[in-house]
Amino acid sequence: MKIPEKGSLLRIFIGESDRYEGKPLYEWIVLKAKESGLAGATVIRGMMGFGANSTIHTSKILRLSEDMPVIVEIVDTHEKLTSFLSIIDGAVSEGLATLEKANVQLYRSNLQKIKD
Repeated sequence: MKIPEKGSLLRIFIGESDRYEGKPLYEWIVLKAKESGLAGATVIRGMMGFGANSTIHTSKILRLSEDMPVIVEIVDTHEKLTSFLSIIDGAVSEGLATLEKANVQLYRSNLQKIKD
């Protein structure tokens, strides 16, 4: 798969405890991204954050928070990510999604070496 240099970055900010169809929401999103043929996805767990409801989530409290912030990042073409947003829209009941320009410098796989 090839991504054009002028790609886009989709960031989805949700909570670790958010669920959809019996799975953690971040896992469901990544599986949907793979199923949709997107270039790749990464889930990042935050150490601290707050969202629209202004509740602070942090790992500093004596026990670890059960709802840490999570960011799912996906890079692909603007068109594919816009289409993907319509697929996941109903699954994200709380959160934030941003779509921004990304200059893709490298996108490689070990499988490409095998084919060469």
